[in-house]
Amino acid sequence: MEITRRRLLSALSAAGLLAVVPVPPAGAAAAAGDTARLLANTVAVFAGTEASNARPETATKIAAIEKTARANLKAMDDAGDGELFAGLVLGTDEANLNTAYRRLYETALVTRTPGAPADLYGDAAVQRRVIDGLVWLHERYYGDQSKGYYGNWFHWEIGISQHISRTLVLLADPVRAQRPELIATYVASMDAYLRNGKNGDVDLDSRFHTGANLADITTNRILQGAVMAQGGDARIAKALTDQLTVFVTIDPYHRRHGVTDGHYADGSFLQHGSVAYTGSYGKGLLTRVVQTLLFLAGTGYAHGEELVPTVYGWVRDGFAPVIFEGWMMEIVKGRAVARTDSGYTDVAVVVEAVVDLSSLATGAEATALKSYVKHVGATSRARIDPARFVSPVSVARHADIVADASVPPADLNPRDRSVAFNAMDKTVHRRPGYAFALARSSDRISKYEYMNGENLMPWFQGEGAHYLYLAGQDQTQAFGVDYFTTVSPYGLAGVTAPVEQRRTVPELYGKPYYDNPGHPLHFTASSESQNTYVYFPRGTNGWSGGAVLGAYGAAGLVQSSDVAYRDRKILPDDFVVYRGARATKSWFLLDDEIVVLAADVGDAAGRAVTTTVDARIAAPDDRITLTGARRGGRPWTGPGTAALRWLRYADATRDTAVGYVFLDAPPVRVTLDRVTRSRRAVRTANPDTAVTRTVFGVTVDSAAGAEPTCLAYALVPNATEDQLRAHRRGRPLTVLSNTARLQAVTHRGLGLTAANSFTRGRHEAGDLRVEGPASVLVRRDAPHGTTTVAVSDPTMARDTVALLLRGRPLRAAAPAPGVRVTPARGGTRIEVDTHHAYGRSFTVTLRG
Repeated sequence: MEITRRRLLSALSAAGLLAVVPVPPAGAAAAAGDTARLLANTVAVFAGTEASNARPETATKIAAIEKTARANLKAMDDAGDGELFAGLVLGTDEANLNTAYRRLYETALVTRTPGAPADLYGDAAVQRRVIDGLVWLHERYYGDQSKGYYGNWFHWEIGISQHISRTLVLLADPVRAQRPELIATYVASMDAYLRNGKNGDVDLDSRFHTGANLADITTNRILQGAVMAQGGDARIAKALTDQLTVFVTIDPYHRRHGVTDGHYADGSFLQHGSVAYTGSYGKGLLTRVVQTLLFLAGTGYAHGEELVPTVYGWVRDGFAPVIFEGWMMEIVKGRAVARTDSGYTDVAVVVEAVVDLSSLATGAEATALKSYVKHVGATSRARIDPARFVSPVSVARHADIVADASVPPADLNPRDRSVAFNAMDKTVHRRPGYAFALARSSDRISKYEYMNGENLMPWFQGEGAHYLYLAGQDQTQAFGVDYFTTVSPYGLAGVTAPVEQRRTVPELYGKPYYDNPGHPLHFTASSESQNTYVYFPRGTNGWSGGAVLGAYGAAGLVQSSDVAYRDRKILPDDFVVYRGARATKSWFLLDDEIVVLAADVGDAAGRAVTTTVDARIAAPDDRITLTGARRGGRPWTGPGTAALRWLRYADATRDTAVGYVFLDAPPVRVTLDRVTRSRRAVRTANPDTAVTRTVFGVTVDSAAGAEPTCLAYALVPNATEDQLRAHRRGRPLTVLSNTARLQAVTHRGLGLTAANSFTRGRHEAGDLRVEGPASVLVRRDAPHGTTTVAVSDPTMARDTVALLLRGRPLRAAAPAPGVRVTPARGGTRIEVDTHHAYGRSFTVTLRG
């Protein structure tokens, strides 16, 4: 099937990809040549080449491939009756079947890996054992469609097909010689298992065929086409056409096939419709598309170089902001936060993709990518281990980058950066000494993700939970799985939660999901109702967002119950719902401080409520000190409860510190507890390994039945006591308003005023008047005579946002798209066209 220019330009115009023009094969000979190149490219990606594998840097990788293959062969030798691999029980657990196919792939891989020992590399007997294993599995456990497709759909439609497709590519020639019917047999079965597709092919209207899942499926089908005797060329072309849709930037106002999964203009990445997922599914998508570009290089099926700038944009705008000193931030990992793999492991996957992308890029983009690889390696607290890369060629490329003295280490982030990922309700604020990551939620974005027994206690992870990463720290000692294991799910940093005990899904229903297929909502393991109410429920508030002005930011959230509580009357009687607490919150992101305002904090049901100012973990033998000052000025040492002016947490063992300035708050409860808990508490598949951590918490308690309260405080990363003492009432920070209608602060030293307005009507804060809900930052630069204003619509529902700057009339220094500046009585009126802006910030510079 020919992919025409017209079809591709139509599909990709939204992303500005104007020249991805596949060249159809001119004839059978050309098609065979293209396919041969595709096969050779694919083998090189997974097995390496003579040149790459002769490098000393790849020796460890080659040894790992050999070790795995020998272990698999021994397991085959030791297999008993009815087993392919000893101890691997098949027939009831699809994960085990997936493992069997993975082991066959790993065994085939060593036979195509240059540099592997002579008794394995090119060994026909080993290849024959793999082929016989493929036949055996198909005859007994895979070929009968009436017996398959139990358990997780992913294994049947993606995982198993991936291992089969790669194995057939690696052993294409011996399979054709020994079992020529096997390729067609397996392709037919893989098509039949694509049950969420259409007629054995991709269905772009299916919620299962989007984003990273779509990239996986289409890559599998490209490889299948490469080994097919007939129809392979058409299969490759169709799969490529389908995969190209993942390169299109999601336009929420003109969705294609109803899809919300993918990359957004502000750098956000969503999967599962409403889950912020850059750090898990996003890195999977990045890996897959870069691999596909490598597979297709020089084949004539596509000019993949035209796609490289788009993928570079993903790395720069989507990945780099959420990677801090080699650590993937928790806010974009979904249920993967409960896995034992660390954020450093996540980033190593991204690094390999960036290494390979740099080989496809040219000019300044190639240099920037290589510099970023060096930067991550230089700043990460864990060494990047290239031996864990998928490809030996990537190992060699990485070594070349590291050794290239002409490439300086350089971050893709500016030195100071504030990023509003409003399309996925996340905020990142970066300074050289720290990074602050904030997880919000709304009626657009899920409060959390739970699935398959992963992330068992996620309830408040999208309720303003924050993660303050300090420079120079090993983040495995501060966050990762041990943070969620030892910190109470009700006491995550930044969270306001009711005082109650919730139960996990397995505790509630005796299985990893809620099962009620007979109910009108048809609850099954992967049903839409399961997604909506169990796996990743959204909130019910519409106000979540914020604005960015240069390197400064504002963010806000109106806390709400989730959709399950809202829809409780239509849900089954045995379905358990939980009601959320109430709060309106803002975060104002400055240089040395993150200022947090919370208003209307309480509970409509009259329950007691806790608001956690911060929570941190440390090794049990770390030397922790807590110092502070009471409101009257007398010194204080913790733990305990007191009316504090400021507090400093210091870990002398790690040489880290965080300060807290209480601008307006009731007495705070400061705790320092030793907690031991099994990692299995947060994920059923985790090893039953007990971890012990010292857990530090700063909490404001609201009694049951109390009137709603408000509080204002500032987080001060890396604070010294002198720095905290320097904060006095109104210096440098002043709270202008802290209500459920308007929250605003001003920082005199920065000349900055920031405000979030949450309701209709006029809102007054200092010399700023805002009409209706909005997020606004104003910075006055007196020496240069300029005032800069940034505005966004966090509701994503307004056509226009208007505000008034009091004082002498100002004019726009230069035209600003979407912004109108006019003189008005008492000052300057600014109107911003926010229609279909999806939370984007509009900035204008004014002069007097």
